Amino acid sequence: MDEVGIVLAMLLAVVASGYLVRILPFAVPLPLVQIALGAAISGTTSHGVRLEPHIFFLLFLPPLLFLDGWRIPKVGLFRDRSTILELALGLVLFTVIGAGFLIHWLIPSLPLAVSFALAAILAPTDPVAVSSIAARVPIPPRLMHILEGESLLNDASGLVCFRFAVAAALTGTFSLGEATLTFLWVALAGIAIGVGLTVAVSAAQRILAARIGEESGSPILVNLLLPFGAYLAAEHVAASGILAAVAAGITMSYVELSGRALATTRVRRAVVWDTVQFSLNGIMFVLLGEQLPAIVKAALRAPELPAAHDVWWLLGNALAISVGLILLRFIWVWVSLRLTLLAARRQQQAVYRPNPRLILATSLAGVRGAITLAGVLTLPLAMPNGTPFPGRDLVIFLASAVIVASLVLASVGLPRVLRGLELPAEPAHESEEDGARHAAALAALEAIAATPPPPTAGCDLEGAAEMHASAADQVRSLYQYRLDGGTGTGIDPDRARAAESAERHYRLAALEQERAVLLRMARHNQLSDEIARKLLREIDLVEARYR
Repeated sequence: MDEVGIVLAMLLAVVASGYLVRILPFAVPLPLVQIALGAAISGTTSHGVRLEPHIFFLLFLPPLLFLDGWRIPKVGLFRDRSTILELALGLVLFTVIGAGFLIHWLIPSLPLAVSFALAAILAPTDPVAVSSIAARVPIPPRLMHILEGESLLNDASGLVCFRFAVAAALTGTFSLGEATLTFLWVALAGIAIGVGLTVAVSAAQRILAARIGEESGSPILVNLLLPFGAYLAAEHVAASGILAAVAAGITMSYVELSGRALATTRVRRAVVWDTVQFSLNGIMFVLLGEQLPAIVKAALRAPELPAAHDVWWLLGNALAISVGLILLRFIWVWVSLRLTLLAARRQQQAVYRPNPRLILATSLAGVRGAITLAGVLTLPLAMPNGTPFPGRDLVIFLASAVIVASLVLASVGLPRVLRGLELPAEPAHESEEDGARHAAALAALEAIAATPPPPTAGCDLEGAAEMHASAADQVRSLYQYRLDGGTGTGIDPDRARAAESAERHYRLAALEQERAVLLRMARHNQLSDEIARKLLREIDLVEARYR
């Protein structure tokens, strides 16, 4: 019962954090409030949570990464793919080397291989943490898309570097060729499994539903299980389960463009996923806070801690590492940008020269989170000869402290850096949305005109014709209003029930055609998936009323 009580307390902490962050007299990031509540839970209970890293990875990361991959705007992801890959691959390697030497210089008692292992697990940014910061800080949309894409893709490179740094610490050897081949397999196989499994499951689900039908909750349950299946299948063949979950989510966004899911299914599924995302995001940070007191106690007993040094020495080094990570990120982004501008000038292309504050904002937004914590907890307990793994407790503390420091620095620094910053205009979403609404309304009007009236019982022919015309006019007026401000036409109350049935008939036909136009525009890249998702949700909500 103790375990059940702690789980319930954590869920209540997630709920309470949403209220506390609004009633506090000063702005505090939601993740920091949840970490504080987790630490409070740890201090008031005698039975803590033993965090198993592999179970943590399986239960929390697949659904969250799947959802991030599903909802990330694909136009921005592919438009800035070169920048995202530079951050997800090049910056990770640069951080491992630079931060590894910095950590070894700050704490000489840590072996160099262990320092590289800590740097490797600190290199990936966390999509959950980035999203949590973005909810409170007005990050420009394009920068946010780059940060989300980076955080979704850099986990594989960081975890591979971490794996080989730990192997070097255990064996004293390192093979660059083996590491490169392993990375290629981990990344490519993980992506292939995520894509293949999503396509196969969607096709099988479609065939079964067409032949024998399905329960209304089945598609939602299958959708919830899909990221876990992709993750486990990839891990079974020693590939990246994280990338498999991300690839499954991105593939799912394209599968959705087929428009085969029912409107009620999409509405219910969105509600379920929003609840899952809110709960898991909050529990991850509450768990981090719950682990912190034990992590601090273990670090203070670590043999690598120099004599006469206390928790302030530990916090000072954690802050130094956090600042070092920001500086390394700033250097990489600045050099990469200079090279991009130089190449553009050689090709005589017009380029936007960004404000240095935008580079600083990109550096501060490299927030670490649950992936770092779960990864560092997988450090082995002992060396092959039976001696304790050097610096394990100290490394776990430093990683945890850097997570908190990165959240604080981003929450405090980003609003000040971005305040008053002028940025190049983003694509006109309003005009894109207006154009899509106009096209969908025209298609709906055509569908109303082409749809024959439904059979009507209990009415004479003249009355039925008048009633159908009235119902069609009412539906038509709603779409005409989008085009030229037309108004609706009332329905005779004496025939309200029959008129409602006729209205439903025409309404569903119009909505179906409206949805088909939006899906076709999205498939042909005439409409961004972000705007398409918004408009389709509006149609789904209206259709759910008539089903």
